[in-house]
Amino acid sequence: MVDEGTKRTLSSIPLLQTKAGPRDKELWVNRLKEEYQALIKYVQNNKSADNDWFRLESDKTGTRWFGKCWFVHNLLKYEFDLEFDIPITYPKTAPEIALPGLDGKTAKMYRGGKICLTDHFKPLWARNVPRFGIAHAMALGLGPWLAVEIPEMIEKGVVTYKEKTEEAK
Repeated sequence: MVDEGTKRTLSSIPLLQTKAGPRDKELWVNRLKEEYQALIKYVQNNKSADNDWFRLESDKTGTRWFGKCWFVHNLLKYEFDLEFDIPITYPKTAPEIALPGLDGKTAKMYRGGKICLTDHFKPLWARNVPRFGIAHAMALGLGPWLAVEIPEMIEKGVVTYKEKTEEAK
């Protein structure tokens, strides 16, 4: 079941209409426009709720996505590279979000740093094809995963805080 906070978040992310994947040429362009509109709305909502936690962009084809996500724990900001490819069977198949820098640091991750979303997220995605998109994957997949896994990894000492240097800012 989905909790109230998640329902609120979901209700504020626009649902997508176009059932198209990367092979669908013109329809894919329409789908990408919807994806960006939903992502922009989700990011705006997060910023206004003081819950800004990721940056994302894609290549020209909209099939390769990359960026950064972060998690604040005990007033320290832990930042991670983020990437995923849009599967050819998208939107029927959800993207597999990866945090390559955490590869091998938790059991809830596959090779290459792909986060495990099988139990909770994938059935929800399957019930909502084609209405769910990348913004929904972030909100229902990566966000909850970070909230559970990062504090646990910090406590175990698997993830440590890195002070930003002037060059890295």
